[in-house]
Amino acid sequence: MAKFGMTLSNRGVVTGATTVPEMLDLAGMADADSRWDSVWVGDSLLAKPRLDALTLLGSVAARTERLRLGPACFASTPLRPPVLLAYQWASLDLISGGRTIFVACMGARPSQGAGNSAQEFETFCVAPETRMGRMEEAIEAMRLLTRGERASYEGEYVSFKDVLIEPQPVQQPIPIWVTSNPAPHLKRNREAGLRRVARLGDGWMTTFQSPEIVAEYLADIRGYAEEMGRELPADFEVGVYYNINVNEDRERALREAKEYLDAYYMTDYTREQLELWVAMGSPEACIADIQRYIEAGATTVMLRFVSGDQQGQYRRVSEEVLPAFA
Repeated sequence: MAKFGMTLSNRGVVTGATTVPEMLDLAGMADADSRWDSVWVGDSLLAKPRLDALTLLGSVAARTERLRLGPACFASTPLRPPVLLAYQWASLDLISGGRTIFVACMGARPSQGAGNSAQEFETFCVAPETRMGRMEEAIEAMRLLTRGERASYEGEYVSFKDVLIEPQPVQQPIPIWVTSNPAPHLKRNREAGLRRVARLGDGWMTTFQSPEIVAEYLADIRGYAEEMGRELPADFEVGVYYNINVNEDRERALREAKEYLDAYYMTDYTREQLELWVAMGSPEACIADIQRYIEAGATTVMLRFVSGDQQGQYRRVSEEVLPAFA
C-alpha cells in the first residue's frame, strides 16, 4: 500500500504562499491523521531562497510525534560540509526519535532549472561540475559518521580522520535516499544517475517524470543493482514528488497551480509541464492521476498543495482524495 507525504511550502514564506505558523499547524494536523505518513520540506540556499530546511525540520520534529521527516530533496548536499551536515542530521534524528530520511541531491547546474544556481555555487566556492562527486562522497561520509563509531574517510573532496559524531542518531546508520531525474533522451546521464541510485540508495526520489518513465527507470535501477551484485533493501522506497490542486473547475486549478509554481521557481510553466507535474481537477481526477504513479511503483507520494489556500487544500486532499487509497 502506498504511503502519502505532505510537502510544506517553505519557500512560501518568501513568495507569500504561506507562513511559518501555518506550516507548523499543517504538520500538526497531518501528524494526528493516520492517512498521512510523512512531511517534507524543500531545500535551497541562495538559488531559490526559503526557510532553511534543517531549521524547519527541527521545528516540525518538535511539533509531531509520528510522521517521518525529510527534505524533498536536499539540493544543497554538494555545498554543505559533510561532517557538519552529518552532525546536524544526527541531532535531528535524535530529536525526532529516529524519524528522519535524508534525501541526497546534487542540485541544478547553472544552465538548468530556475533560480540563481550560478551565484549559489560561486558564493560557496564549489565548482558546479564537481557537484555529483561531492554528493556521492557526502553520502558515504554521512553513512560512516552515523554508525556509532569513529570513522575515517579520504575522498577527492572530503577527508577526515578518526572522527566521532556525538550525540549519535537513533537510526544507525541513517537512511539515505538518492534523487535522480535524468531526461529520458540523455542516455549517458540517465544511466549514470540511475546507477548511482542502485549503488548508493536506500530509496529513490524522483519528480517531473511521467508514470511510464518512473516504471521504466525503476526497472533499470533494479537491473543495475543486480548487475552490481547488490540486493536492494526489502524496504527500498520509490518517492514521487508531486503537486496537487483539488478543484472541480480544472481550468481554475491549472491557473492556481501555474501562479503558485511560476512564483515559487521564478519561471513560466507551460500547460504541458503543469499537466505532467500536477494532479488537478475534481477529487476523482486527482485520484486517477496519483493512482498511475502507484501502479508505476511509487511507495511514497509526496503531495504539495499548489494553491494560496493551503489549509483548504489540506482538508480536500485529506478528506476527498486520500481515503480512496486506504
